This record gives sequence, C-alpha cells and structure tokens, in this order.
Amino acid sequence: MPTTAPAFSDATASDSALRRFLFGLPGVDAVGLEARAASLGTRSIKTTAKAYAIDLAISMIDLTTLEGADTPGKVRALAAKAVHPDPTDRTTPRTAAVCVYPDMVSTATAALAGSGVKVASVATAFPAGRAALDVKLADVRDAVAAGADEIDMVIDRGAFLSGRFMKVYEEILAVKAECGTARLKVIFETGELSTYDNIRRASWLGMLAGADFIKTSTGKVATNATPANTLLMLEAVRDFRAQTGVQIGVKPAGGIRTTKDAVKFLVLVNETAGEDWLDNHWFRFGASSLLNDLLMQRQKLSTGRYSGPDYVTVD
Repeated sequence: MPTTAPAFSDATASDSALRRFLFGLPGVDAVGLEARAASLGTRSIKTTAKAYAIDLAISMIDLTTLEGADTPGKVRALAAKAVHPDPTDRTTPRTAAVCVYPDMVSTATAALAGSGVKVASVATAFPAGRAALDVKLADVRDAVAAGADEIDMVIDRGAFLSGRFMKVYEEILAVKAECGTARLKVIFETGELSTYDNIRRASWLGMLAGADFIKTSTGKVATNATPANTLLMLEAVRDFRAQTGVQIGVKPAGGIRTTKDAVKFLVLVNETAGEDWLDNHWFRFGASSLLNDLLMQRQKLSTGRYSGPDYVTVD
C-alpha cells in the first residue's frame, strides 16, 4: 500500500500525530485570501493571450455527465464532443477527459479508444460517500476494470468534520491502492467543510495520503468551486512540492460556466502555483456547460462575430 511522502512520515504515524500536524498548519486569513482572489480575478489579458487561454482551458476540461438519466447514447455523444469540440474547426483542442459514473465507463472507453482523451469515473459512493469501505473499494475496482484512467473519489466528510482524520487518511490510502495505474482525484466537497482552515487541512490530508489531484467539489451542493477555495488549494500544492518535490494537481469543479470564469482560474494558477501547473496533467476544470461558452468565445475571436444559438450542442 502507498505511504505518505517521506518528509512527512512522522505526521501520519498515529492519529494524534496527524491531528497535531493538521492543527499545526498556519491559520487562514480569510479576508486576505478573498481579497487576493478577487484582485487576481480583475486581471485583464490581451486578445492573443485570451486565444491561448481559451484553448488551454478547453484542453483542461473534464467534460462531465453525472445524472441519474445518463444513457449510453448520451455518453457516446459527450465522448464525440470531447474529441472534436467544434466539428467545423479541427484545430480546436480536445478536452482532457470525459467523467462519468462507473457503470458508464465501458461505454466511454469504447467511444474514446485511441483518441487520447482520458476516461474519468467518480466512485466511492459519489456524491455523498455514505457507504461501507468495502462497497467504496468495489466501486473503484469496477471502474478501473472497465477502463477508467482516473478515479474521482469523495472523502467521508462526516469523519473529517468529527475529527477522525486517520479514518479519512486510511480510506484514501485504500482507494489509492485499488486505483493501480489510474490517477486519483480526491474530492473534499469544500462547500460542506465550512471554514478555510478545514479546506487547508483537507488539502494536506489528501496530499499526504497520496492523492494525484485534490478537487474542490462534486458539483452537487450549493457552494462548489470558488476563486478563494481554489487559491487556497493551489497554495497547498505549491507548498507541498516545495517541501517534498512531489507535484499534485488541482481540479475546481462545479459552477465554472463562462470563459471569463475560466480565465480567472488560469490567472490564479499562474500567479499562485506557477507555470508548471498550466497543463492538463496538473490542472482540470470539472464542467459540463463551460465548454460551450469557450467554443462561442473562440469562434468570436476567429471571425469577429458570435455564432447563433445552434452553434454548439446542448449537453
């Protein structure tokens, strides 16, 4: 089973050691954090930089459908859109991945074969995470066996909020072991963690347990990704790499719908973590409708006019 980064092995030696470490992290200045996020969000970029940012954002999208009404046909259509987001312009980048429930992984895998677009699957009783560990691990095994390249797991927020940090840590370790070569994204559901201090603690807990990505949200609660909570997580991965040499990705998800939103997040990445994270191996957007606006803005830049409402598909 994977172990934590050697630089922090003492921090995870026991429940009490892990608690001391997490509560020993610097407290978050909420006012300062929100002010910095707001300030970075006002940055304007030139047209050439905007064109680059749009293509970069498209390439970073985990194009997502996580509905009870999902069908194989819908997943195949989403896969086709991921490979050729704009069928009239083959210079448009592919998205990073298509994200689906475990029972739709085989459909997505077949549809995306040879395309280079990854198949991501939520697991561990997404979105609530209310299931026994063996059920969660079976969920992960099913998704990996069906061909998932990436697993998006949810942490046990009840355990975290009640201070049972070692339980959360060990569960992430167990899920990571089941992933095999699939990359693991750990979802905190930041809207349920209540405080920025908790988001910082969850970020470090996920990284110590071997997460390949830390992810804000499921997209299924009222408060999902925000510039402030994403900034806080970017600071965490930056500091973690500085101390361990290990780079961890970040995925804001839920509520990011416009090109303007996406550009704000890319500025956060560049100014906080740095250029090394401006790549879809290290930064993703969890989104369904964002791609449509990016395509509309991309077409506006290339032709000087907006397309009609039928230019993009409605997901």
